[in-house]
Formats: sequence, structure tokens, C-alpha cells
Amino acid sequence: MRYFFALGFLTIFLALTQSDPAQQTTGPQDTTPQNSAPQNSTPQNSTSKSSTPQNSPRKSPSVNDNSWIQAESVHLKNIKQLTKDFVRAGEAYFSPDGKDIIYQAEVKDSGNPFYQIFIQNLDSGKYRRISPGNGRTTCAYFTKDGKSVIFASSHEDPDTAKWQKQEYSKREEDKKNNRHRRYSWDFDPYMDIYQMNLESGRMTNLTKSKGYDAEGSFSQDGSQIVFCSNRTGSLELFIMNSDGSKVRQLTHTPNCYNGGPFFSPDGKKVIFRSDRKEKDRLQIYVINSDGTGEKALTSNDKWVYWAPYWYKDNRHIIFTAADHSNPLARPNYDLYWMNIETGKTTRITHAPGQDILPVFSPDYKKIMWTSSRDGYSPVQIYIADFTPPNEDN
Repeated sequence: MRYFFALGFLTIFLALTQSDPAQQTTGPQDTTPQNSAPQNSTPQNSTSKSSTPQNSPRKSPSVNDNSWIQAESVHLKNIKQLTKDFVRAGEAYFSPDGKDIIYQAEVKDSGNPFYQIFIQNLDSGKYRRISPGNGRTTCAYFTKDGKSVIFASSHEDPDTAKWQKQEYSKREEDKKNNRHRRYSWDFDPYMDIYQMNLESGRMTNLTKSKGYDAEGSFSQDGSQIVFCSNRTGSLELFIMNSDGSKVRQLTHTPNCYNGGPFFSPDGKKVIFRSDRKEKDRLQIYVINSDGTGEKALTSNDKWVYWAPYWYKDNRHIIFTAADHSNPLARPNYDLYWMNIETGKTTRITHAPGQDILPVFSPDYKKIMWTSSRDGYSPVQIYIADFTPPNEDN
């Protein structure tokens, strides 16, 4: 791969999320570490007086130990798998009316080993590809009215066919040699953020800048997009108007990664992930949308924290985390809930597989996330009814 910025946590996640890691690749927000071994600790947070997740066992259960099902039932009910026809699928978001979802997935024997963007109706289960079909895509999101979407794509790269063929060849070679290739997400210089009208199919390039532009999401009022870009030479966060105008830089931390940003429901803050303390050891940060008041919400460099997403009250987030303290153990990612004012954290998932990239439905009664549930199957998308933790307990 070319022009890549290696993120170790992405490397780890790849092997965890696939039945045959050597044959697959993944995007910047579709990432976890290399497997599903037991965790021997819980995420610590220097901002919390009681930082150990509440109601969580010290170790992740084995596949044959069904105690994890009971543990999850405290906060998750009616768990349902939404995708199954893909090699892998993940990073899903709801439409404003909650009737559809948008996500990225790899189609078997399609001629393209990289993710493309799909929209699926939740009632019928019917889905359709909306992205061009060539190149890489990632990080899709609905506009406020649900009539358009944004996603990042490299389809204008004149060499997309070359890179696709090269990736298939590498997978075959890895399979032949029984080798699990070390993975790094390619921050493709042709990656731009596009808006697509779902009725006409017309696409508009919103970023049009040299270098990587991706990981975009809208403010709740639909007027602004926050995204990641390396247009300054470092992977920083930027905010632009929904039509791509008036781009302004949000973070100013050279030589590290800042990504996966989301506006709070009231639009006053942005939550994101960054490896400020140590390369590849992602932590969660919050910053005011005017660029002031940046604050680290996690600080344990033995853990990796990422994929934060806001709850409706602007005080809580749900996120993904795993213990990386033992270099010989394969981390197991789970979902956690945090009060960003007190730092109090509660574990939500307990499955033996990877649980990552959580989001809430528009009414905040459900969560949707990417998971390998049993630890062996490729990642797919799941949904469940959600009961928030009772912080009085």
C-alpha cells in the first residue's frame, strides 16, 4: 500500500474482525485488535474516582461460557444481526427517521476487495450499493433530511483497478504462505468526502483538497460537517459548512492522529480519538466546537479507547475500548458507557468476540454496532434495545 500512516490499533483490529485476517482489509473506523483473548483488567480513567466499569467481570468469557449473555442482558435486549451476505460489514449509522441504515461492506467476488457503501431498510432487510463500486470508501452519514448522504471515497484515483488487483494478489500470497499480514489503513491522497443525492445519484465533492479527507459526520442541525484531514501535513480535525465552504481547523496537534469526530447533540462540543500520549495508543478527547476547552476523557496508556458516540443528554458517551497491557495477549474490544463529567464508566458488552463502533438510534432507544460476537466469525452489524446504566448503583 502507498502513502500510509500506520496505526497499530488498526493492525490489531484487522485480525480480530475476520475469519481469515490474511485475506481482508478494513477502513479507519472499522478497526479492532488481533483477536478475542481474555481481558485481565478494566479501563482506568484518571478523571474518575471510580473508573472501573460497573457490573463487569474481570475477564471476558469463553465461547462456551454463556454467562456473558446474562451480563449483557442488563443493558442490551433483543439483539439482532442485521447483515449476513457480506464478507464483512461495519460502521453503520441510522437515517434520521430510523427506518434505514447506511454502512460499509465488502462483497465477495466483486472485483473490489475494499469497502463500498450500502443503504439497508430495517424492516425489509433489502439493501443496495450507492457508492461508485471502485476504489475505497468509508465513513458514511445521512443528511438531516435523509435525502442525501456523505461518504469518503477514492474512486477518482486513476489507479483504483491497479490497487484492487494488487490487494487480491497479496491476499492470495498470504493465504498460500499461511501468513497474517500486518495491516495499516491507507490514508489515500485521493480520498475525498462526497455528498450524494439519493434520488438522482448525483455526487458532489465537498473537500476537493490534496490529501486524505474522510471520517465526516454532521452536526444535528445539519449545518456543519466535522472531519479528519491531513491537508496541513498532520491528521487534524476540521469543520466545514454542509456545502463544503468555510473550512476551519479544529485541532492543532501536529504529528499525531486525530479522528472519528462527532458533534454533541447540542452542537457545542466534538468528541474524538487521538494518540497524543503515545503513538497508536488512542485515547478519547472532547473539545468545544469553537476549538477551546480541549480535555482528555481517558488517560490509561495501557488501554486503547476509540469510536466514541454521544448520548442525547450531552453528558454521556458510548465507546469502544480494550486492554493492551500484555503484548502477548490479544485484546478483546467491548463497548463502554461513560459520564464525561464524572468519568464514571460502565461496561455494556461481554461477548467473547469484538464489539466496536456503537451508535444510537434517533430516539436513543436502540444501539447498533459492529461485532464478531463469537470471536471467530467475520464482523457484521448488530442492533439491540438499550437500557442506560443506572449511575446511582
